[in-house]
Amino acid sequence: MNAGTVDDLLTRELRDDRIGLVDATGREYDYHWLCTTSWKAGNFLRHSGVREGVTVGVVGDGPLALLACFGTTLLEATTQFDPPTDLADEADFRTLVAPVDSLEDYDLPRGAQRVGYGDEPDAPDVHHFDAGLWSENPSFPPLAIDPDTAILTDGERTVTHEAVLEAARGVVEATGLEADDRVVVRAPLSDPRTVVAGVIAPLLAKGVIVLSGDEDESDGERGTYAVSSEGVGSVPEPNRIDLESVSFQ
Repeated sequence: MNAGTVDDLLTRELRDDRIGLVDATGREYDYHWLCTTSWKAGNFLRHSGVREGVTVGVVGDGPLALLACFGTTLLEATTQFDPPTDLADEADFRTLVAPVDSLEDYDLPRGAQRVGYGDEPDAPDVHHFDAGLWSENPSFPPLAIDPDTAILTDGERTVTHEAVLEAARGVVEATGLEADDRVVVRAPLSDPRTVVAGVIAPLLAKGVIVLSGDEDESDGERGTYAVSSEGVGSVPEPNRIDLESVSFQ
């Protein structure tokens, strides 16, 4: 796919009924749902001040966590999966998206917003991500994101749209990943290389992102490939995509 920035992987032209995501329970979501709900996530997160130049912390590894990342990306902001709990001195940190019962574990800078998913929050100043996705506009204005815009950070390393796409193309070429191939995510999303190999590469190839389920379940039964780091899961060769093979230029 000739994508210049990651938002090109979520455009209106790519919406169809092919499966794009499988969650840990085995539930399947098609590309139409993935694109449209990502637009809704972007529209919703805009209300909490997400914009270019700010960082959004995302806690969790399920479909809602991915949607928060995609929505953040559409708003030209930077996602940090599983950020540290002490964020009070992070001036550019704007929004935390996390399970409702985890929100109070985090110390945020003044003015930062809390967005909870799962149970409905009791606190009036906490936005409910689930409800927002249902109510938001299922469309998004045209984008013109600069490839040098930051998209992911782990707190030490920040990578751009261009770097992420280049690394993802490397994964696709090295593995021969094709449309409808399934990639099981067995490594933490807090590592940008996991997002590249387990999320962006399948989207580039029009494949399927498969979120981790039962650790005792065979990856071969769930997907064609599996992304793993040392000590995470039991992923046999030759279909193991090791994080050490993912590099940023």
